[in-house]
Amino acid sequence: MVALIVHGGCGIWLPYAEAAAMAGCQAAVAQSREILMGGGAALEAAIAACVMLEDNPIFNAGTGSVLNYDGQAQMDASLMAGHSLSFGAVGAIERVKNPILVAQKVMEETDHNILVGQGAVEFARQVGFGDYDPRTTERLAEYQMLRANVPAGEIKTRRFSTAHPEHAHICGTGSVTTGTVGAVALDGDGHLASATTTGGVLLKLSGRLGDTPLPGGGTYATRYGAASSTGTGEYVMKILGTRQVCDLVAAGNSMQSAIAQTLSQIHSLFAAETGMIGLDRNGNIGVGHLTPDMPHAFFSGESAPIARIRI
Repeated sequence: MVALIVHGGCGIWLPYAEAAAMAGCQAAVAQSREILMGGGAALEAAIAACVMLEDNPIFNAGTGSVLNYDGQAQMDASLMAGHSLSFGAVGAIERVKNPILVAQKVMEETDHNILVGQGAVEFARQVGFGDYDPRTTERLAEYQMLRANVPAGEIKTRRFSTAHPEHAHICGTGSVTTGTVGAVALDGDGHLASATTTGGVLLKLSGRLGDTPLPGGGTYATRYGAASSTGTGEYVMKILGTRQVCDLVAAGNSMQSAIAQTLSQIHSLFAAETGMIGLDRNGNIGVGHLTPDMPHAFFSGESAPIARIRI
């Protein structure tokens, strides 16, 4: 049994962008399906899907990432192999094309799990990733328009978010969303893997890390299940949302039930806008989101890829 599911970020996707978001997710699944059907590893398939999503500027990851308060694209990415618990991540990394590939190198070529900021950039250069500006014309225009409305000297604190709610949720080309993309895969050896990558939150403070680069936050995988989250990371990380999903599956819950229980807890505690995808070791898929939309696509076994904008 092989299976794969990807998501393109929860939130509200505007009607004209829905088809493009679903097509992007479906294309990522179709590519990685070939890897899995050809005997490739779950981690390889999850990474390949994330690379394709990072390269698609409609999503808030890699090229097309939203910009922080200083006008820079600071990105987070992580990946995890369930059978070995190997984990690699980068946080607040700038000027690379594919943060998920740098996270892979952190996992494979260092004794560390996470590299952040300038150290992550320097490592990326050392292992062969060249300078690349992921900011698009659309993102720069979006940033300049919204940043011009911020009173001089004011930074994005909780007071700022309350006073300027119009800045809180714009986070995708064609979307009003909290962004992040991710992929979860099961290969023919029964191994699970998860990968997640994001540009984070629009106008965030420089140096902000969300849940994406934290094991058990945005990404987690075990022998029993694997999950990737999207949404307001500050809340997902407080309960280690993807770790909780995997623990619930290991305790005998279905993947769909585990995701539903976890999202219900996040909603009751924080009323936060979040979403999750997951797979168990039998190829059973779970999908949930606390927002109107979350483009996603999946296949399991011999089925053709299916794409949806919402469950």
